[in-house]
Amino acid sequence: MGHPSSTTARRVRWLVPAVLLLIWLAIGGALGPYAGKLGEVATNDQASFLPRSAESTRVIDAQRAFSREEALPLIVVWTAKGGDGPVGEEQRDDATRALASLAGGQGITGQPSPAIASRDGKALQGVVQLRPTLGDELPSTLDDVRRAAAQVPGTTAQLAGPAASQADLSEAFSGVDGLLLLVAVVTVLVILLLVYRSLLLPFVIILGAMFALGLAGGVVYPLADHDVVRVDGQVQGILSILVIGAATDYALLLSARYREELSRGPDRMRAMWTAWRRSLGAISASTATVALGLLALLLSDLTNTRALGPVGAIGIVCALLSTLTFLPAALVLLGRAAYWPTKPRPGETAAAGAGVWRRIAGLVDRHPRRVWSLALLGLLAGAAFAPTLNSKGVPLDEVFVNDAPSVAAQKTLSAHFPGGSGNPAIVIAGAGKAEQVVAAAHGVDGVARAAPTSDSGRPGGRPKVVDGRVRIEVTLRAAADSDAAKAAVRDLRGAVHAVPGAGALVGGYTAQQYDTQQTAEHDRKIIVPVVLAVIVVILIGLLRSLPVPAVLVATVALNFAATLGVSALVFEHLFGFTGTDASVPLYGFVFLVALGVDYNIFLMSRVREESHRHGVRRGVLLGLTSTGGVITSAGVVLAATFAALGVIPLAFLVQIAFIVSFGVLLDTLVVRSLLVPALVRDAGPRIWWPGSLSRRPDPSDPPR
Repeated sequence: MGHPSSTTARRVRWLVPAVLLLIWLAIGGALGPYAGKLGEVATNDQASFLPRSAESTRVIDAQRAFSREEALPLIVVWTAKGGDGPVGEEQRDDATRALASLAGGQGITGQPSPAIASRDGKALQGVVQLRPTLGDELPSTLDDVRRAAAQVPGTTAQLAGPAASQADLSEAFSGVDGLLLLVAVVTVLVILLLVYRSLLLPFVIILGAMFALGLAGGVVYPLADHDVVRVDGQVQGILSILVIGAATDYALLLSARYREELSRGPDRMRAMWTAWRRSLGAISASTATVALGLLALLLSDLTNTRALGPVGAIGIVCALLSTLTFLPAALVLLGRAAYWPTKPRPGETAAAGAGVWRRIAGLVDRHPRRVWSLALLGLLAGAAFAPTLNSKGVPLDEVFVNDAPSVAAQKTLSAHFPGGSGNPAIVIAGAGKAEQVVAAAHGVDGVARAAPTSDSGRPGGRPKVVDGRVRIEVTLRAAADSDAAKAAVRDLRGAVHAVPGAGALVGGYTAQQYDTQQTAEHDRKIIVPVVLAVIVVILIGLLRSLPVPAVLVATVALNFAATLGVSALVFEHLFGFTGTDASVPLYGFVFLVALGVDYNIFLMSRVREESHRHGVRRGVLLGLTSTGGVITSAGVVLAATFAALGVIPLAFLVQIAFIVSFGVLLDTLVVRSLLVPALVRDAGPRIWWPGSLSRRPDPSDPPR
């Protein structure tokens, strides 16, 4: 019989993982639902995407004074049914009556405008002002407007303007809570089952990822509810993908190391402790690079970009906590059964796919300079096209990748009315200088008309004066999303700012797009160096070397440039995008550089460990062979997870999905598998300067 004290110790030792498992089950049960409730505290209005200090943002604030309740314009457009025919006076009168019948209806504020005919006589338009706080009631209000508009005989009615766009945006984000999560989880599960040929391990990993997402939702929900952090549909979708991808990556690294240790001895508790301790540095450093990289987004002046910083960092930390507590507890309790039917055997040395990685390692060992030269040339070729990526914004007709009704209506509106109809520039100016400001606006090339709004909220009539200021609507000749319209707004600002004492501010849709573009360019100049500096400091602390961090950061930056180059070609020639959202390059940089460094951290921390035992040359080969399979699997999983963002029919998320997915695969298969190992192998021990490895003779390297 065993000694009573040893029996007690064994019981206590097994009690710890059991308690951890119960704690996570409680967390999942209590906080899990909050991951699906973030939509309740999400804000998807236009202000969510604007710069804090931009002139167009100040105009939004100033406009609130012109109405007791801020209004959201909805534009009704009528065209002749079945063709290109004219609309008559009788139909215009019917349209005006249809608009008037909406006054006082659900969600409608103020008096709808009368119907106005286009110059070509082939279309009518009218404006209905809606309450912007409608929320879930917005679709039913739009249905009421559609029913009224359909009463005009011989015409087809469409809905355009900010209210219609917001309804389509809400519809697009409606899949964030369910469809996106389902696609991501199923994709990851299928890949894990195919790669690891284990029936139980993939479900354990997915469960850990879902617990991490539930914990993140439980933390973010009350913070968003109390306005500590801001959540919109984009942030919500990226949070889900980021947590699932990161938690799965970290879990794969730890579970692979645990399998190695199980093959060396029968004690699963000792095996987990060794695997946990030796993986801790790499996983923690990886978490730090991603979390701090995301927190650098707080330096952005764009509201939704800044919002992603703390929310994403919370998600990454939750993924770390799940990996370091739930997963070890589950794997210890399951033991070798977690890997059934391919259980680790005593003395097993080859992981799945190790033969392939031995051959790759052999190639790197025999021809390091040739390998890194060819890999470098390929990346440089892709990077050469990076300057061709147009990040000046996405045209209105490309914001949605499906046939959104508001986009079709806007095309109809632009075909019959001035290009800026439905999205006029808004000028707020001193009432005493209104005439001079209107005259200055008319003198700008690209302006179709300008007039102060009256008490009815429409241009014309006696100007409405609030706090000594007037609101002037300026219709542009060019389409509101065009470069010509942005140039006109720039010139308009110069003209009205020059009116002495007017204190004029220019806003509206086109001004918002222009300000967003300018702010995004400014953000990149600040945030990119900060992220690189943070990553270099973390790598120096982890790897105890100066050249290695420089090499790793340089290679992932080159990978990012090559990815942008390939994306520019794919977006233009395959997807048909004429431009990307102004924030896409920055998002792509933060995700690709931080996540790309992750895989190099996993590789180089293992290379450093093996180099201390076997010498630098053999350390590179052993590190690449032992981590090749698991890191490649992690890369494929992360790429597939981000690709799931493509199920949300928005150009921004589709573009982010491609950039991150392609970039992660390029980093995994080329940078981490070939370029970095070949550079380290070619440089030899001096790559580890000033650490002890740089001064130690390499017994595994034959004399040259």
